[in-house]
Amino acid sequence: MTAQKGLDWPAMMRAGLKGLGLTPADFWALTPAELQLMLGTTGAQAPLLNDGLSALMAAYPDTSEGSKK
Repeated sequence: MTAQKGLDWPAMMRAGLKGLGLTPADFWALTPAELQLMLGTTGAQAPLLNDGLSALMAAYPDTSEGSKK
């Protein structure tokens, strides 16, 4: 048996139509990312909080060329 590539559409349709109670039109209007968000996908990257943003700003400061900061 070969490995399946791409999205598991039957499982996604079951989750959207049965699990979330979407109509077919609503289901097909969603992007896979939107459906994934609605399903509360686990393992997603944690949001960037203040400490993480501060660290990025320190590592990559916004400066204009020629300005003396």
